[in-house]
Amino acid sequence: MEFIEIKNCYKVYKNGVTALADGNLSIEKGEFVFIIGPTASGKSTLLKMLYREEKPNKGEVYVGGINVVKLRNSRVYKLRRKIGIVFQDFKLLPKLTVYENVAYPLETYGLKGSDIKKNVLKALERVGLKDKYRSYPHELSGGEQQRVCIARAIVNEPMLIVCDEPTGNLDPDTSKEIMDVLLNINTELKSTIVMATHDKEIVNRLKKRVISIKDGIIISDKKKGKYENEVDKNIES
Repeated sequence: MEFIEIKNCYKVYKNGVTALADGNLSIEKGEFVFIIGPTASGKSTLLKMLYREEKPNKGEVYVGGINVVKLRNSRVYKLRRKIGIVFQDFKLLPKLTVYENVAYPLETYGLKGSDIKKNVLKALERVGLKDKYRSYPHELSGGEQQRVCIARAIVNEPMLIVCDEPTGNLDPDTSKEIMDVLLNINTELKSTIVMATHDKEIVNRLKKRVISIKDGIIISDKKKGKYENEVDKNIES
Protein backbone atom coordinates (compact mmCIF):
# COMPACT_ATOMS: atom_id res chain seq x y z
CA MET A 1 0.00 0.00 0.00
CA GLU A 2 1.16 3.54 -0.80
CA PHE A 3 1.55 6.13 1.95
CA ILE A 4 -1.70 7.84 0.89
CA GLU A 5 -4.50 5.89 -0.79
CA ILE A 6 -7.84 7.41 -1.81
CA LYS A 7 -10.15 4.73 -3.16
CA ASN A 8 -13.47 5.29 -4.97
CA CYS A 9 -14.29 8.37 -2.92
CA TYR A 10 -17.46 10.38 -3.39
CA LYS A 11 -18.20 13.56 -1.48
CA VAL A 12 -21.50 15.37 -2.02
CA TYR A 13 -22.43 18.26 0.27
CA LYS A 14 -25.95 18.83 1.60
CA ASN A 15 -26.48 21.64 -0.92
CA GLY A 16 -26.02 19.12 -3.73
CA VAL A 17 -22.50 20.20 -4.75
CA THR A 18 -20.28 17.26 -5.71
CA ALA A 19 -16.81 17.97 -4.33
CA LEU A 20 -15.29 14.62 -5.31
CA ALA A 21 -16.60 12.07 -7.77
CA ASP A 22 -15.13 8.56 -7.78
CA GLY A 23 -11.75 9.86 -6.60
CA ASN A 24 -8.81 7.44 -6.82
CA LEU A 25 -5.32 8.52 -5.89
CA SER A 26 -2.05 7.06 -4.58
CA ILE A 27 0.88 9.06 -3.18
CA GLU A 28 4.22 7.62 -2.10
CA LYS A 29 5.96 8.46 1.15
CA GLY A 30 8.19 11.52 0.74
CA GLU A 31 6.52 12.78 -2.45
CA PHE A 32 5.86 16.48 -3.11
CA VAL A 33 2.53 16.78 -4.91
CA PHE A 34 0.63 19.78 -6.24
CA ILE A 35 -3.19 19.65 -6.40
CA ILE A 36 -4.46 22.19 -8.93
CA GLY A 37 -7.77 23.19 -10.45
CA PRO A 38 -10.28 26.06 -10.62
CA THR A 39 -11.99 27.50 -7.55
CA ALA A 40 -14.53 25.07 -6.02
CA SER A 41 -13.11 22.16 -8.02
CA GLY A 42 -12.65 19.95 -4.94
CA LYS A 43 -9.02 20.66 -3.99
CA SER A 44 -9.66 21.73 -0.41
CA THR A 45 -12.15 18.92 0.16
CA LEU A 46 -9.56 16.38 -0.92
CA LEU A 47 -7.01 17.87 1.49
CA LYS A 48 -9.51 17.95 4.37
CA MET A 49 -10.18 14.24 3.88
CA LEU A 50 -6.52 13.52 4.60
CA TYR A 51 -6.74 14.94 8.12
CA ARG A 52 -10.38 13.97 8.68
CA GLU A 53 -11.86 17.45 8.61
CA GLU A 54 -14.25 15.96 6.04
CA LYS A 55 -15.38 12.39 5.43
CA PRO A 56 -16.47 11.01 2.05
CA ASN A 57 -20.02 9.78 1.61
CA LYS A 58 -18.52 6.67 0.07
CA GLY A 59 -15.02 5.27 -0.33
CA GLU A 60 -11.83 4.85 1.68
CA VAL A 61 -8.97 7.15 2.64
CA TYR A 62 -5.73 5.69 4.00
CA VAL A 63 -2.88 7.76 5.46
CA GLY A 64 0.17 5.84 6.62
CA GLY A 65 -1.84 2.63 6.67
CA ILE A 66 -4.65 4.14 8.80
CA ASN A 67 -8.17 4.02 7.40
CA VAL A 68 -9.05 7.64 8.16
CA VAL A 69 -12.72 7.22 7.26
CA LYS A 70 -13.31 4.50 9.85
CA LEU A 71 -11.26 6.21 12.55
CA ARG A 72 -13.34 6.87 15.64
CA ASN A 73 -13.83 10.55 16.45
CA SER A 74 -12.08 10.03 19.78
CA ARG A 75 -8.94 8.87 17.92
CA VAL A 76 -8.74 11.61 15.28
CA TYR A 77 -6.40 13.70 17.44
CA LYS A 78 -3.79 10.94 17.25
CA LEU A 79 -3.88 11.08 13.45
CA ARG A 80 -3.52 14.87 13.45
CA ARG A 81 -0.44 14.67 15.66
CA LYS A 82 1.27 13.09 12.65
CA ILE A 83 0.05 15.72 10.18
CA GLY A 84 1.12 19.35 9.81
CA ILE A 85 -1.32 21.81 8.21
CA VAL A 86 -0.41 25.13 6.57
CA PHE A 87 -3.28 27.49 5.71
CA GLN A 88 -3.51 30.47 3.35
CA ASP A 89 -4.69 32.83 6.10
CA PHE A 90 -2.00 31.81 8.65
CA LYS A 91 -4.40 31.19 11.59
CA LEU A 92 -1.88 32.45 14.15
CA LEU A 93 -3.03 33.38 17.64
CA PRO A 94 -2.48 37.17 17.76
CA LYS A 95 -1.87 37.46 21.50
CA LEU A 96 0.83 34.78 21.52
CA THR A 97 4.47 35.25 20.54
CA VAL A 98 6.06 33.35 17.66
CA TYR A 99 7.51 30.88 20.16
CA GLU A 100 4.15 30.40 21.88
CA ASN A 101 2.31 29.90 18.58
CA VAL A 102 4.71 27.18 17.50
CA ALA A 103 4.77 25.59 20.95
CA TYR A 104 0.98 25.52 21.29
CA PRO A 105 0.33 22.12 19.63
CA LEU A 106 3.11 20.47 21.64
CA GLU A 107 1.64 21.82 24.87
CA THR A 108 -1.70 20.23 24.00
CA TYR A 109 0.15 16.92 23.55
CA GLY A 110 1.49 17.20 27.10
CA LEU A 111 5.20 17.30 26.23
CA LYS A 112 7.54 18.47 28.96
CA GLY A 113 8.98 21.98 28.77
CA SER A 114 12.54 21.04 27.81
CA ASP A 115 11.34 18.95 24.85
CA ILE A 116 8.99 21.71 23.73
CA LYS A 117 11.78 24.28 23.78
CA LYS A 118 14.14 22.04 21.80
CA ASN A 119 11.52 21.22 19.16
CA VAL A 120 10.26 24.80 18.80
CA LEU A 121 13.73 26.31 18.35
CA LYS A 122 14.65 23.60 15.85
CA ALA A 123 11.48 24.27 13.84
CA LEU A 124 12.06 28.05 13.87
CA GLU A 125 15.63 27.53 12.74
CA ARG A 126 14.44 25.40 9.82
CA VAL A 127 12.23 28.24 8.59
CA GLY A 128 14.81 30.97 9.27
CA LEU A 129 13.00 32.69 12.15
CA LYS A 130 14.93 31.69 15.25
CA ASP A 131 15.74 35.35 15.99
CA LYS A 132 12.04 36.30 15.91
CA TYR A 133 10.82 33.95 18.61
CA ARG A 134 9.80 36.79 20.93
CA SER A 135 7.89 38.73 18.25
CA TYR A 136 4.10 38.86 17.91
CA PRO A 137 2.29 38.11 14.62
CA HIS A 138 1.41 41.76 13.97
CA GLU A 139 5.12 42.63 14.06
CA LEU A 140 5.89 40.25 11.20
CA SER A 141 5.53 40.49 7.43
CA GLY A 142 3.13 38.17 5.61
CA GLY A 143 5.99 35.93 4.55
CA GLU A 144 7.30 35.73 8.09
CA GLN A 145 3.85 34.88 9.42
CA GLN A 146 3.61 32.05 6.91
CA ARG A 147 7.02 30.79 8.03
CA VAL A 148 5.69 30.69 11.59
CA CYS A 149 2.75 28.61 10.31
CA ILE A 150 5.17 26.22 8.64
CA ALA A 151 7.24 25.99 11.83
CA ARG A 152 4.07 25.17 13.77
CA ALA A 153 3.19 22.51 11.18
CA ILE A 154 6.61 20.81 11.37
CA VAL A 155 7.32 21.19 15.09
CA ASN A 156 6.37 17.55 15.66
CA GLU A 157 8.25 16.40 12.51
CA PRO A 158 5.05 15.05 10.91
CA MET A 159 4.82 12.27 8.35
CA LEU A 160 2.50 14.42 6.21
CA ILE A 161 2.28 18.17 5.58
CA VAL A 162 -0.94 19.46 4.00
CA CYS A 163 -0.74 22.96 2.48
CA ASP A 164 -3.89 24.76 1.34
CA GLU A 165 -2.90 27.72 -0.88
CA PRO A 166 0.08 28.66 1.36
CA THR A 167 1.29 31.37 -1.05
CA GLY A 168 -2.16 32.72 -1.93
CA ASN A 169 -1.72 36.00 0.00
CA LEU A 170 1.95 36.55 -0.80
CA ASP A 171 3.88 38.39 -3.52
CA PRO A 172 5.94 36.36 -6.04
CA ASP A 173 9.32 36.85 -4.35
CA THR A 174 7.97 35.90 -0.92
CA SER A 175 6.12 32.95 -2.46
CA LYS A 176 9.42 31.67 -3.87
CA GLU A 177 11.01 31.93 -0.43
CA ILE A 178 8.16 29.99 1.15
CA MET A 179 8.44 27.27 -1.48
CA ASP A 180 12.19 27.01 -0.87
CA VAL A 181 11.43 26.45 2.82
CA LEU A 182 8.91 23.71 1.99
CA LEU A 183 11.29 22.03 -0.45
CA ASN A 184 14.04 21.96 2.17
CA ILE A 185 11.65 20.45 4.71
CA ASN A 186 10.56 17.83 2.17
CA THR A 187 14.23 16.91 1.71
CA GLU A 188 15.34 17.08 5.35
CA LEU A 189 12.36 15.53 7.13
CA LYS A 190 11.29 13.22 4.28
CA SER A 191 7.74 14.38 5.01
CA THR A 192 5.16 13.89 2.28
CA ILE A 193 3.83 17.27 1.13
CA VAL A 194 0.46 17.68 -0.59
CA MET A 195 -0.20 21.27 -1.65
CA ALA A 196 -3.26 22.85 -3.26
CA THR A 197 -2.39 25.96 -5.26
CA HIS A 198 -3.43 28.36 -8.01
CA ASP A 199 0.14 29.61 -8.47
CA LYS A 200 1.09 28.73 -12.04
CA GLU A 201 4.62 30.10 -11.74
CA ILE A 202 5.48 27.91 -8.77
CA VAL A 203 4.00 24.76 -10.31
CA ASN A 204 5.74 25.30 -13.65
CA ARG A 205 9.08 26.20 -12.06
CA LEU A 206 9.31 23.25 -9.68
CA LYS A 207 8.11 20.52 -12.07
CA LYS A 208 6.82 18.24 -9.34
CA ARG A 209 3.94 15.79 -9.61
CA VAL A 210 0.78 17.66 -10.60
CA ILE A 211 -2.75 16.33 -10.02
CA SER A 212 -5.53 18.32 -11.71
CA ILE A 213 -9.13 18.39 -10.47
CA LYS A 214 -12.18 19.80 -12.25
CA ASP A 215 -15.76 19.54 -10.94
CA GLY A 216 -14.65 16.98 -8.36
CA ILE A 217 -13.05 14.73 -10.96
CA ILE A 218 -9.31 14.01 -11.21
CA ILE A 219 -8.69 14.80 -14.87
CA SER A 220 -4.91 14.52 -14.99
CA ASP A 221 -1.97 13.16 -12.99
CA LYS A 222 1.55 13.80 -14.28
CA LYS A 223 4.86 13.11 -12.56
CA LYS A 224 6.48 16.32 -13.83
CA GLY A 225 3.46 18.36 -14.76
CA LYS A 226 2.83 21.97 -15.67
CA TYR A 227 -0.08 24.16 -14.68
CA GLU A 228 -1.18 25.39 -18.12
CA ASN A 229 -1.04 22.01 -19.79
CA GLU A 230 -2.93 20.26 -17.01
CA VAL A 231 -5.66 22.77 -16.13
CA ASP A 232 -6.24 25.48 -18.72
CA LYS A 233 -6.36 23.09 -21.64
CA ASN A 234 -8.91 20.87 -19.89
CA ILE A 235 -11.07 23.80 -18.80
CA GLU A 236 -11.17 25.19 -22.32
CA SER A 237 -12.02 21.86 -23.95
